[in-house]
Amino acid sequence: MRKKLKITIVTIISFVLFLLVLLSIQYSPTYVYRLITMNVADVYDYKNFENHEIQGAKSTNTFISQPKEKYVESLFEELVTKTGFNSFEEWAIESQTTALIVIKKDTIIYEKYFNGFSRDSYFHSQSMAKSFISFLIGAAIDDGIIKSVDDPITNYIPELIERDSSFKKITIKHLLEMRSGLKYNTSHIPFTNIHSPWHDEAVGYYHPNVRKLLLENVEISSEPGKDFQYSNYNTSYLGLILERATNVTVSNYLEQKLWSRIMEYDALFSIDSKESNFEYMPSRLIGRAIDYARFGQLMLNEGNWYGNQIISKDWIQESTQENKSISRDIYPKWFGRSEKRIYYNYQWWGHANKDGTFHFYANGNLGQNIYIIPHKETVIVHCGNSLQYYSGDFDLWNVALQLN
Repeated sequence: MRKKLKITIVTIISFVLFLLVLLSIQYSPTYVYRLITMNVADVYDYKNFENHEIQGAKSTNTFISQPKEKYVESLFEELVTKTGFNSFEEWAIESQTTALIVIKKDTIIYEKYFNGFSRDSYFHSQSMAKSFISFLIGAAIDDGIIKSVDDPITNYIPELIERDSSFKKITIKHLLEMRSGLKYNTSHIPFTNIHSPWHDEAVGYYHPNVRKLLLENVEISSEPGKDFQYSNYNTSYLGLILERATNVTVSNYLEQKLWSRIMEYDALFSIDSKESNFEYMPSRLIGRAIDYARFGQLMLNEGNWYGNQIISKDWIQESTQENKSISRDIYPKWFGRSEKRIYYNYQWWGHANKDGTFHFYANGNLGQNIYIIPHKETVIVHCGNSLQYYSGDFDLWNVALQLN
């Protein structure tokens, strides 16, 4: 019996070592080290990476503050009750909410921080970063350095053609809409909900040379424009296109076009490694919650910041409203098919309501949201570190419908 146990243990150890060696060869020892030591991503990950600094504005407009705390917290009463808590404060703490900001008609009516966070704290954007990358594509089109969303991506990354001529069929718009047809491994370890070591969510996040990954490894699996597949590679390619078109880092361009013009604080953008020096576009922008609210306010006002048109109004409308020419059948069933439904457009999510109104939002893992309600002139920012008692945009959808 002992001999069989010993053989089993040795076999398991040998298999694990073989797997680690294989992963090191395929992706690099750095990838394996990050995968083991960091495991599941959280809001403190930026501390484990090198970061580019993004400077805020030397001076900028500030919001008027007229707190209506009891009113705003009452909007969450259904959620608090549903999750089994006795008060909003208890829910905020147990849900690992870190910030909640509500701005209505240019006035802050709620701004609170929880679980050790404050206004000066850094808040990991997670996938809200995708919406900032979308903004930069619009800025580059305004600047004339990207001609159109209909440009083939090979106009900017021509070496992809050498690997697969089908890359010529993929446009910038396909990337923005998550309809590029790029292959994206979403496998899990058998009998668990844990991502496999080959899951592209992990590969893209921990890889020390994402630029090389995009140029040499990512493949096409289906006809561009045919299917919807939420994939971080779409956003990473958009970042590479921005880098090629602008001849500066994406963080530098973000500073030029947005941060140094309206933001109150500085920010960070984590890179894959010092050697590669490529920002991880899909999710590692690190800012302050109040500046996320500023971005939401800019989008609410269709690109206008107190009289200065920061980005074209047409781009804001094109990128945030539902494209009804796209068949609903390409989306997962949970998007909905009726009058109340979810949509996706240009790295922004949206909610289409029965009454014809819509909300749009930047959405990130672990409870990051910049939620914009145009017809009620309201922006809600929620930041957190868990989805156990908060389902993100679905909960804010309910809150938005109750707003006066």
